[in-house]
Amino acid sequence: MMEDTLTYSETTREFLDFLRLDKDYRSNALDLLEDGKSRYLADLKVNFKNSFESEQLSKKEVALLGVALAANASHALLGEFFRNNAQEEGASSAEIAEAVACASLLSANNVFYRFRHFLNKEKYNEIPARIKMNIMARPVSGKEFFELISLAVSAVNGCEMCVKSHEASLLELGTKEERVFEAVRLAAVITSVTKVIY
Repeated sequence: MMEDTLTYSETTREFLDFLRLDKDYRSNALDLLEDGKSRYLADLKVNFKNSFESEQLSKKEVALLGVALAANASHALLGEFFRNNAQEEGASSAEIAEAVACASLLSANNVFYRFRHFLNKEKYNEIPARIKMNIMARPVSGKEFFELISLAVSAVNGCEMCVKSHEASLLELGTKEERVFEAVRLAAVITSVTKVIY
């Protein structure tokens, strides 16, 4: 019994250490997983750590996607973790700011275009959106990567029209489907972490 407790505690410590959180950090969800001796803690730790070993995304891109996804989730702890990570990987302040801006813009777009898609009413489709999107014209991190962040955020926010539109743009820009898939997998893993660490 004591051995099991040590195993779960050690898994938690390793995960918190990777996230650069204090060893005494607690959340209700983390407590519930530990109390129930859930094997999922090990899965969560491995899934998150493996996200940094992508063949399709550079470490800097993983960190910037993380910044955007943390901003999308309004998650301060992960936001700080990924911002620090992005800086260590050579991301500029402008690139980090753009990742946050992209998450904010796409949150607006996702609500708006989901509404249009749900109703699919000619009248709503004709009325101009009147949502400023100048940041999309000349992104600091490049058009392809901006589209990749846009797709990842849209996937998390569940906007089918947006996901299809950004995926089409990415393929037109020459992005491999494997790279698209990896960005969405990363988005899924980061979202799963936000349910336990908050």
